[in-house]
Amino acid sequence: MFADRAKIYVKSGKGGDGHVSFRREKYVPNGGPDGGDGGNGGSVYFVIDEGLNTLTDFRHIRKYCAGNGAEGGKRNCAGKNGEDIMIKVPAGTVIKEAQSGKVIVDMSGENKEVLLLKGGRGGSGNQHYATSKMQAPKYAQPGQPAMELELLLELKVIADVGLVGFPNVGKSTFLSKVSNARPKIANYHFTTLNPNLGVVDLDDAKGFVIADIPGLIEGASEGVGLGHEFLRHIERTKLIIHIVDAASVEGRDPIADIYAINKELAAYNPDIAARPQIIAANKADMIYDEENAAANPVQLIREEFEPQGIPVYPISAISGKGIRELLYAVQNRLDALDEPPLVFEPEYVPEEHLSIQNEPLTVFYDAENNEYVVEGPRIEKMLSYTNLESEKGFRFFQNFLKENGILKQLEELGIEEGSTVRMYGLSFDYYK
Repeated sequence: MFADRAKIYVKSGKGGDGHVSFRREKYVPNGGPDGGDGGNGGSVYFVIDEGLNTLTDFRHIRKYCAGNGAEGGKRNCAGKNGEDIMIKVPAGTVIKEAQSGKVIVDMSGENKEVLLLKGGRGGSGNQHYATSKMQAPKYAQPGQPAMELELLLELKVIADVGLVGFPNVGKSTFLSKVSNARPKIANYHFTTLNPNLGVVDLDDAKGFVIADIPGLIEGASEGVGLGHEFLRHIERTKLIIHIVDAASVEGRDPIADIYAINKELAAYNPDIAARPQIIAANKADMIYDEENAAANPVQLIREEFEPQGIPVYPISAISGKGIRELLYAVQNRLDALDEPPLVFEPEYVPEEHLSIQNEPLTVFYDAENNEYVVEGPRIEKMLSYTNLESEKGFRFFQNFLKENGILKQLEELGIEEGSTVRMYGLSFDYYK
């Protein structure tokens, strides 16, 4: 069974407590402290598995816990680190915090392996607390607590082109004709119950990936029918092929159908409705009165939509007529767009919302290099999550600096416009 949504619980490992002990050896009276450090808790990682294409496995296993760190021992023996857990997901999986629905990370693009929850750090043993005034400390640091989250996983397929249209207009037949996909085809509504991906290969041009979205109906954006369950799969597409039954085999008005589907796309996500479209007027071989241009449905569709900048190509998915011209038109349009696939920016950073013992952020002025330096695990983690090359990602990072008081600390150190700020090997110019 195809599954493109799942809710799971994840938990990192607790850090092991530091140990309190003292040397007890023959001929060594009043031995000093020798309590070992606790082991670090295991971390939770998400990894892309190219062999997966659904989230079905998460319907059977919903709880994922990393191992806890062991307590430190006598004679300065450190506790064993907890085992990490690697959770495999298909490419295109968007990981969200379940309650808020905010994006934590999008497992696509360069995000092949992501540290989601870091295990708690092991506590220091009492050997670290001996001083000249306190030579027998009876205190050890406890390990940092585990972090836990309820996650919503959503698979949004990675395709260049999305196929949309009412049920039974020939989308599955078209996909099987032009690609390596083999969807089930029959003559009734909602034959396609799963999104189907296919790779289109062209002889003398670059190929592309195409996704067949199950048939939409009016009201789909409001949850009517089955099509609304799969609208998320065209969020990444650069271009939409709108397939319509030009011959009106079932007595439907093809022009009204196009407007109805576009209305549903706009209601679901206006950005999708604004994507470039190409209309494939299917079943053109079943139009009997081709001589009468005024009554020819294809001509009527062209007169309606080509002035809007939407080209129309008559095709027959059964015979293959007109398909070659359509595919090359799609490829030329994709080449002109030349945009990378959409990657959803992070909106939620676990460390900033979970109740844990966060290590402090350090902000100081490096006089030798004339730079202001910001360090700390939280800033390092934030940089690993955030795409600073995008405007949205950089704005998100700026808000993080402001909300955590980092900008205020820099101002208190006397930073001026144009000064350099260094954060883990990255340098930024400071401007208010």
